[in-house]
Amino acid sequence: MDTLIILFYLIMTAVGFMSMRNDKKRAQKNEYRISEKTLWTIAFLGGALGSWVGMSFYRHKTRHTSFRIGMPFLVILYSGLIIWVTG
Repeated sequence: MDTLIILFYLIMTAVGFMSMRNDKKRAQKNEYRISEKTLWTIAFLGGALGSWVGMSFYRHKTRHTSFRIGMPFLVILYSGLIIWVTG
């Protein structure tokens, strides 16, 4: 069970990172964007670490206070939750 939880978290981390990359590239090309609601949903489902790293790496959503504060908060929350669950 612990392995599945960690695997899920790693997959969602990758999804979060890729979603920030894709949204940044779409923004640069003036294409249809990934909604903030979708980006937050990915983060809440475990992709906050990847989203936060993606924000920094691609310099995307870094001016949005909700993202600047919310993503690190979720990373801390999920890290504590994983440590608590996996013991």
